[in-house]
Amino acid sequence: MGSIYCVPVGNVNKDMITMAERYLNGMFGMHVESCSPMPDPLFALDEKRKQYSSTLILRKLAERRDDRAVRYLGLTELDLYIPMLTFVYGQAQLSLPTDPVFAHGRVAVVSLARLAPEFYELPPDRDLTARRARKEIAHEIGHTLGLVHCGNRSCLMSLATEILELDMKSQDFCRDCWNKLQENLTLLGAETNHRENLES
Repeated sequence: MGSIYCVPVGNVNKDMITMAERYLNGMFGMHVESCSPMPDPLFALDEKRKQYSSTLILRKLAERRDDRAVRYLGLTELDLYIPMLTFVYGQAQLSLPTDPVFAHGRVAVVSLARLAPEFYELPPDRDLTARRARKEIAHEIGHTLGLVHCGNRSCLMSLATEILELDMKSQDFCRDCWNKLQENLTLLGAETNHRENLES
């Protein structure tokens, strides 16, 4: 079916990278490739906000994406924003199944900055941070696989704008989103195999 490429953006704890790669493989059933890090993206830094534009980082990730990657995930410890929001946990290009090979939504980025309890002046908890990261990774990769926000507050595809909303989600997709995901993964696998056969 192809591979998901995992790209550290700036300095990222290696344990979190390893966790993300294993999780992506298990959740989506795709091979995961490690990529060389993207240097600290100063081009995306807003000096006044002391935050980084997730949109500009997505754009840069898309430019350097390897054609063999069916999906491309940037993982960063930098604090991300989009202009209309104070911050974002992540952002993705939404893919539509009507696109050829889901061509327009292959790249996502997830920030770990606000997932650690230390950000809220609480004691460190690596398990909690990793659990939050897995939820956000699944959510953003879900967007690249054609899933939209879900009204079921326990579903991974529900919108979380606060850390409590993220914590309230389960670690699973609801039945409707899971069925849609499986349908889209089947389409993606068929399209990818077709393209690889044409190239060989």
